[in-house]
Amino acid sequence: MHSPLRTRVRAAVTGLLAATALTAPLALVAAPAQAAAGDDWLHVQGNTIVDASGKEVVLSGVNWFGFNASERVFHGLWSGNITEITQQMANRGINTVRVPISTQLLLEWKAGTFLKPNVNTYANPELEGKNSLQIFEYFLTLCQRYGIKVFLDVHSAEADNSGHVYNMWWKGSITTEDVYAGWEWAAARWKNDDTIVGADIKNEPHGTQGSTERAKWDGTTDKDNFKHFAETASKKILAINPNWLVFVEGVEIYPKEGVSWTSTGLTDYYGTWWGGNLRGVRDFPIDLGANQDQLVYSPHDYGPLVFDQKWFQKDFDKASLTADVWGPNWLFIHDEDIAPLLIGEWGGRLGQDPRQDKWMAALRDLIAERKLSQTFWVLNPNSGDTGGLLLDDWKTWDEVKYSTMLKPTLFQHGGKFVGLDHEVPLGGVGSTTGISISQVGGGTSDTTAPSVPGGLKAGTPTASSVPLSWTASTDTGGSGVAGYEVYRGSTLVGTTTSTSYTVTGLTADTAYSFSVRAKDGAGNVSAASTAVSVRTAAGTGDTTAPSVPTGLTAGTATKTSVPLTWTASTDTGGSGLAGYDVYRGTTLVGSTTTPSYTVTGLTAGTSYSFTVRAKDAAGNVSAASAALTASTAPDVATGSCSVAYTANGWSSGFTAAVKVTNTGTTALNGWTLAFDFPSGQTLTQGWSATWAQSGAKVTATNADWNRVLAPGASVEIGFSGTHTGTNTAPTAFTVNGASCTR
Repeated sequence: MHSPLRTRVRAAVTGLLAATALTAPLALVAAPAQAAAGDDWLHVQGNTIVDASGKEVVLSGVNWFGFNASERVFHGLWSGNITEITQQMANRGINTVRVPISTQLLLEWKAGTFLKPNVNTYANPELEGKNSLQIFEYFLTLCQRYGIKVFLDVHSAEADNSGHVYNMWWKGSITTEDVYAGWEWAAARWKNDDTIVGADIKNEPHGTQGSTERAKWDGTTDKDNFKHFAETASKKILAINPNWLVFVEGVEIYPKEGVSWTSTGLTDYYGTWWGGNLRGVRDFPIDLGANQDQLVYSPHDYGPLVFDQKWFQKDFDKASLTADVWGPNWLFIHDEDIAPLLIGEWGGRLGQDPRQDKWMAALRDLIAERKLSQTFWVLNPNSGDTGGLLLDDWKTWDEVKYSTMLKPTLFQHGGKFVGLDHEVPLGGVGSTTGISISQVGGGTSDTTAPSVPGGLKAGTPTASSVPLSWTASTDTGGSGVAGYEVYRGSTLVGTTTSTSYTVTGLTADTAYSFSVRAKDGAGNVSAASTAVSVRTAAGTGDTTAPSVPTGLTAGTATKTSVPLTWTASTDTGGSGLAGYDVYRGTTLVGSTTTPSYTVTGLTAGTSYSFTVRAKDAAGNVSAASAALTASTAPDVATGSCSVAYTANGWSSGFTAAVKVTNTGTTALNGWTLAFDFPSGQTLTQGWSATWAQSGAKVTATNADWNRVLAPGASVEIGFSGTHTGTNTAPTAFTVNGASCTR
């Protein structure tokens, strides 16, 4: 995607963690548990991506890098929580995540050999003890929970933070055959898991006429012909998993009419961004035979802050970019109904160059108008030339970039974000911001409601519940039956996609009236079914409360939550155990049907008292469990840390020692030191902590052995670096985001 005059360094963080190779037992590389449903696979019709029923879908999401780099895991897990970040993405309408990986990592996963991932398990207790493959598959379970889909992108041959800079899909000991083998392993491993919907064959193949190696696009089977490589890799993948979409990017240059690929003339080629030149599709389209309906072309496009292309050096607007750049390089594929497009990378910083803002707004509008699929670059704040949707704390969102640039391109219907799962709404069960693709109609012409549900009947009631069932409705309007609404009198008590529902929370020996309405994908709702009246059971005479919960314990707390577990209660009264109520002091904070619950919304560094009560179906409630006192993780306040910084330098380099002291009254259970280089210095390596640099900002996160810093205790860490003649010492330091004294 880049001019040879400029190299875009996406990941400024250098992987300095001393990674220890571990050969895992077979259990660690066993096939993952497969998704129960396989109804979310996608394919292609003309220039659109559709589901199995032919309903148009739009993949709208982000990139989250790190698995491609030396850390071999999502960046940011040194401070951000993987569950919270994933849920935030879903709640904000991101229905797809493009996950960059490397061929080297796929081969390591295939061999069952793992390097230690750079994860702060204090911030991510759910990842404790997991290797990089297990972390990735845990991420897949989160995506299932929140209705997000994933596709993999081989970003580079080697696991290298700057691996994408290399032109080709092979490098060093990684051969083209290795790339095929890695993809075949991935296709087989996740063959039955429709959380992963596709494969981006290779990120940004590039090179110009002057490069020693450059990716070309023609009808040959030459080693450097990206078209042949991508076609071959796609066929190998689809032979194993014919349900995956395959995303094929462009190259950098394409010869002008009458020019051979052997030419080295400076004006003989059309040039554009790495991965952005798909002109060759007109003359040499990808041919996947019987699996042609799985092909999506995926160009990349950037603004002048990444590289000041010639079209940015004159007045431009959306119309001129469409005519001069996007149209001839890739938009013709969509406009001529050849295949769908997914803009695999676009994005950048706002408010620094009016031309940058103008370009991004123009591409945003094109994506929205054409209903193009896209994955925004990038979630990570540590992308040096684009910045991220998240800010440096890996928790706070750049609201301006999100709301003005990404949000207008997201897949939306009826004021809600649309996920690609047919059962789980985007954001998860109970989401208020998202819906599932099943809830979207096939068009706006459907104004016909489904038929009224028939045959509503009640099963055997208990003292607190009534099971209902009915005959399925039909829909002649074309958008399909999306589900049913269940009413108690005039009160909506639940929704379901099946033809049965159990109403709970009722009072014993009480008469109720129930009805059901059907709804379709266009939002039309039927009239109510014939009501059914039923009386709940009088009860069994159960006046015996369940046994008191015992063994209440707390897991690893965060700054805002405490996970609780306890031994299950028993019920001898006959009505059966119904669940548990969890109390913080005398306040009911939640209920659960399992002997575990995570209390959230707490204050950092605060002690709380928790109890649990068991309840049965007859409404009897046990006495409270023995109280448990547990504290949230501390949030270091200003003045509760001090830093001493000393450096020894020479003409172009230096070493520095940093002594961090906890001057507070509570222990630090996990810490991250941060400061800015004031004179353009560059970190080269560090010790006694995991060191990283993004722009001027440097962070050092504790090692396992020095994770806990008691009150009054100190830890000494250090690093080496380079400078260009000036080596001014940093003046401001923070620990876990709070300022330290010097």
